Amino acid sequence: MNEIPRSITEVTAAWLGHVLKADIASIESTQIGQGVGLMGDIYQVSIVYAGSGGEGPESPESVVVKLPSSFEENRQQGVTLGMFEAEIRFYNDLAPRVSAGLPEIYFTRIIPGTADFVIVMEDLTHLTLVSQSAGMSFNQALAAVKVLAGIHSVWWNQARRPELEWISSMIGPRIEYVDQLLEQICPVFEAGFGQYLPAGGMDLYQQFAGNYLRINTELAQRSPWTIAHQDYRVENLLFGEDTGQVVVIDWQGIGRGPGVYDLAYLLGGSMDISLRRAHENELVSAYHFQLVESGVTDYSFTQAWDDYCFAHLQGGLATSMVTGGTMDLSNQRGLELVATMAERHVTAALDHDGLSRLSQLS
Repeated sequence: MNEIPRSITEVTAAWLGHVLKADIASIESTQIGQGVGLMGDIYQVSIVYAGSGGEGPESPESVVVKLPSSFEENRQQGVTLGMFEAEIRFYNDLAPRVSAGLPEIYFTRIIPGTADFVIVMEDLTHLTLVSQSAGMSFNQALAAVKVLAGIHSVWWNQARRPELEWISSMIGPRIEYVDQLLEQICPVFEAGFGQYLPAGGMDLYQQFAGNYLRINTELAQRSPWTIAHQDYRVENLLFGEDTGQVVVIDWQGIGRGPGVYDLAYLLGGSMDISLRRAHENELVSAYHFQLVESGVTDYSFTQAWDDYCFAHLQGGLATSMVTGGTMDLSNQRGLELVATMAERHVTAALDHDGLSRLSQLS
């Protein structure tokens, strides 16, 4: 029996029974998350057990199976960037140290250096997925920043240790590549999205292009390092109703660097601008308080706030430019999403003196 199915058709009752160590009579698979995950095809698999075969500790009524993307270009990008291996290693080696905020993982396998992988995880489709365009409510944002701080605290000031060097640095070659790309695509981004930006927005993007590595290096030299998700946005979060439960998915892009990267990326891009402005001080305070509660010392709220303000010059701007500067502008839904993200992220950077911060760096 192949340990790694090549497609959902090879996820059979026999294969899944072997994985879950249960007697399974039949399964039914339904693809979910289309348009959300670019690097993986995701399926909900419902299970019918044979006899008493569903009474074991790992006998859920359904699971989620993640396989590599059906699109060859996405598969090759995932291999080149090491994203598939990073997610498998995260779940196998690092996730057991995290007490909350992650799905239960039943099975993982990968052939190193290839796109051949599989992840079988807890089915969380009963939780709420919020669209990026709609954005989070305050209560959802509050729950999300608390979970984020709990995850960051596990590796706070430890991410430079030799055993974690397999995780890409947020000032490493990947950032150097993006830095060069931003200058190349800036005119295309301006032509497609400049009209959606507030006053001063395109000026900021133009100054940002070509300075991404310098910005990341500046923050990395003064702010504590941890393991960052690097795509901590609302469509990678699942929310429970009225419980404060948050589950974080899609750990393919992890990096080593300042945790405020994730915090600014979340609040800058996954909240309505007016809601973010009204509550961001409270939300950053909640993030910092949870760090302290989790044992982090020698990181004041004053430093956390200044780091957070500076971090609005990081991933949100880069993601908006790369996506907007390389996308098919005939895709109306994608255009509207990128326009919303670009406006939100650049407004947050402007709100926190982004132009003057960039001038000081230059």
